[in-house]
Amino acid sequence: MTDDPLLSVQDLRTWFHTDEGLLKAVDGVSFDLKRGETLGLVGESGSGKSVTNLSILNLVPPPGRIAGGRVLFHGQDLLGMPGGAIRAIRGDRIAMIFQDPMTSLNPFLRISTQMMEPLMLHQGLGRRLAKARAIEMLQLAGIPGAERRIEQYPHQFSGGMRQRVMIAMALSCNPEILIADEPTSALDVTIQAQILDLIKDLTQRLGTAVILITHSLGVVAGICDTLCVMYAGRIVERGPTGEVFESPRHPYTQGLIRSVPRLDRKNQFVSCIPEGDTEKGPERLASIPGQPPNVIDLPECCPFHPRCGQAMDLCRRRYPPATEPGEGRLVQCWLYPEEAGHER
Repeated sequence: MTDDPLLSVQDLRTWFHTDEGLLKAVDGVSFDLKRGETLGLVGESGSGKSVTNLSILNLVPPPGRIAGGRVLFHGQDLLGMPGGAIRAIRGDRIAMIFQDPMTSLNPFLRISTQMMEPLMLHQGLGRRLAKARAIEMLQLAGIPGAERRIEQYPHQFSGGMRQRVMIAMALSCNPEILIADEPTSALDVTIQAQILDLIKDLTQRLGTAVILITHSLGVVAGICDTLCVMYAGRIVERGPTGEVFESPRHPYTQGLIRSVPRLDRKNQFVSCIPEGDTEKGPERLASIPGQPPNVIDLPECCPFHPRCGQAMDLCRRRYPPATEPGEGRLVQCWLYPEEAGHER
């Protein structure tokens, strides 16, 4: 058994050349994914989470292009593979669940056709065995009456059931890696919990490694082993999930965690207290001031400094180096230059 990572993303850069300027959607992202590990990518909309994972499978739509970096899967660079080789990996050894199952499933084809196709293509199964495997996966995904429902169309399923179909389809070929891009964003809260439990249960049962993309820290807290926090196309903090929650280093991570409602605190949802009111009363939820930056032609400084209460002059002039405040931890912030031997 080797300790080498199953997937190693190294200095990945994905840029979009637009009429307004150069948009660096992903700008130097690096992380490793181990066998059986669940890694969470967290950040606000536009931080580069989804583009990172589209880049892994070389699915970036134009005018985007991968400007640099490597994605090593079993030591082979996926970005340097010819089209036929990478297509043989997509949907088989690396599978992906997209945000909206209604746009991912073909509305004109029965579920049976859509589930059997990858099994016949990647696994070489005949129609009878492919259908039996598809029904088995639907049953594992918690869809009642799978033998009957597999012949139905996507519009005959609820949103939660369509997402279960997508999970069953993605895992049907026993992939080594599952990429889940906001798999619960279009679902109500009760269904979200069921879908997350299903992903956790099935991937643990099959030994599948997972990359989970989300904007919700509550989601990663219960399912992810490792947490990567993204901001403006870069990973600003990385580490074991429990450690990051217990001792967040980057001011952005600290702000995200403070903004999560706590069950051990009362009246957190009341936000009508006047500014400056010091009387004892309901507690406000914390929030991060300002707006995410426009990532077109970003200057080479810390993009979070306009929103950061701890910003220094150096933050406005140069981007901070990566430092390692502990084993398995990484943070990019000028508050910790001494830990990497840098001076302010």
